Amino acid sequence: MDIHYESRKTLDLVLSETDLSALPARRRAAFINRLKAHFPALFEKFLQLYGSRYDAYVHIRNLVETLAAHQVEEHHAGLPVETDRPWYLGEDQVGMAVYVDLFGGDLKGMIARIPYLESLGITYLHLMPLYEAPTENSDGGYAVSDYRKVDKRLGSNKDLKALADALHKRGIRLVLDFVFNHTSDEHAWAKAALAGDPRYRQFYYLLDEPEARAYDATLREIFPTVRRGSFTWSEAAGKWVWTTFNSFQWDLNYSNPDVFVSVVGEMLHLVAMGADVLRLDALAFVWKELGTVCESLPKAHTVIQTFNLCLRIAAPHVHFKSEAIVHPDQVNAYIGLEECELSYNPLMMALMWESLATRRTELLNASLDKSFSIPDGTVWVNYIRCHDDIGWTWDDAISGRLGISGGDHRGFLNRFYTGRFDGSFADGVPFQENPSTGDCRVCGTLASLTGVESAAAAGNTLLLDHALRRVKLLHGIVLSMPGLPLLYQGDDLGVVNDHSYLDRPGKAEDSRWVHRKQLSEQDFANAADPRRPQARIATELAEIITLRKAHGIFAATDFELLRLDSPHVFAFLRRRGTERLLVLANFSEHGLPLNLDLTDVLGTMAFRDMLDPEVATTPVLSVLDPYALHWFHAAG
Repeated sequence: MDIHYESRKTLDLVLSETDLSALPARRRAAFINRLKAHFPALFEKFLQLYGSRYDAYVHIRNLVETLAAHQVEEHHAGLPVETDRPWYLGEDQVGMAVYVDLFGGDLKGMIARIPYLESLGITYLHLMPLYEAPTENSDGGYAVSDYRKVDKRLGSNKDLKALADALHKRGIRLVLDFVFNHTSDEHAWAKAALAGDPRYRQFYYLLDEPEARAYDATLREIFPTVRRGSFTWSEAAGKWVWTTFNSFQWDLNYSNPDVFVSVVGEMLHLVAMGADVLRLDALAFVWKELGTVCESLPKAHTVIQTFNLCLRIAAPHVHFKSEAIVHPDQVNAYIGLEECELSYNPLMMALMWESLATRRTELLNASLDKSFSIPDGTVWVNYIRCHDDIGWTWDDAISGRLGISGGDHRGFLNRFYTGRFDGSFADGVPFQENPSTGDCRVCGTLASLTGVESAAAAGNTLLLDHALRRVKLLHGIVLSMPGLPLLYQGDDLGVVNDHSYLDRPGKAEDSRWVHRKQLSEQDFANAADPRRPQARIATELAEIITLRKAHGIFAATDFELLRLDSPHVFAFLRRRGTERLLVLANFSEHGLPLNLDLTDVLGTMAFRDMLDPEVATTPVLSVLDPYALHWFHAAG
């Protein structure tokens, strides 16, 4: 089959049957031009997914109608005009992820927080799910009951649009979650399925027990303490429902093209609300095939690539961010201009914490050496903490070559960060401890996991200084590595764990709420009080952000990991023309002999430490102080 001929013939037929008269002439012409440019690829991907369906043409025609009805042109006053270089690659970009209710109270309150975001230098704001969701069990908003309606406790759609406009006028881009693997069991589609509607019963996996058991035999358990297996019995449906995450989150059936087209409509509604980036939640799970693990299957990538082509046609200014907490090789497979231009970097996040616990950087270096490189025009979103738990994701083949048993080492890290290992500085909380294997993940704020909470409570000034140095070390790495740095709400203020979730229905069983604190005016006041450790965290972070935004070297693509003599040091070099930046970080609380010839690495004697410019630098760095962090800059 000549795919190009067939795509042209199909598009001609679709356009002959599609009424575009409601679009103004200029917008109609621009839409048709984009459609013609991208339809051949869209047609090919759609056939890969649904070509065996007798009604494939009907659905692709419906898809084009959906794209035409929901197209959104970029019109955000205040945002810089993009050049040939995507905005997300700039040194001026710094992100933050927040829960609307926990950070600003509601959407109107978020507008009042914009001056704070501006003062910190935030240019990319990710609002955690804010859609209508079940009152008690919502998985932090990721069980969506209505993609097109803001949770009334947060405000209205009008309020969200007003916030988006206010952010854009201040040069801040908006990121929203695209939760497309599943819906809440209270979504209208799920309710229709339960009512027996034959169309919507095909939107989900409603299976008899033998088929459910056959699928379940090869699936891993995501939340084993909540529910064993990946299926939930629905008395109303008389079937087993596929529920990868929670019993109230029903997985959508993407083998049905009606689901794909319908979800595109929901996606473009989020864009119309002002989103510049869509975070693709749980993207590894969207395609199911019997006898597989149903994670990161080839057609999961095809689904995302097809979504991406829909954006190129209907909203070309919008980008995807991948959330794939899977094997590093699988994480990287989602990154590309045809799939996700941005991606969380869970490997670096996890292994920075691993290095803090072990005081060694071999696993961090070896893992980044293999996995850090990504295609031109794409970017890592580097982060220390997020709304979720810390899972110890790395390639066991790499740890094995270093003589590290992956399973045993994960067990050690879990004990260390939950304070169950002698000498630990951390105050983390276990999440989803598997009763069969003893495996778990870790929750906690940045300040609690680095030891600020325990040291301050003990009144130990040396341990507190070490803890605060750890915080600066992590911030300094994330803000100097290639990529877009992302902060998590409250970590900028040095807040510690909040155990009040244990007294709240619907949250007591989910320990991730320990680091989802309702921020108060006192938290902001603490960060401004020089007598408190929170002020040191806030001040040092603000200084580092200011330095990053002022120097183009932080947008350089030329990057090299350096292996120095000490196993406790993490080091890398960035180059832009004749400009150089050498970053050195000591992951140990001990001073380290180094004897590094800086002039040899930087190629000049004219350099300075950006983080401590008043201190005279010598050609040879003899010693690294405990938890030392240096940004040696040579202007060239």
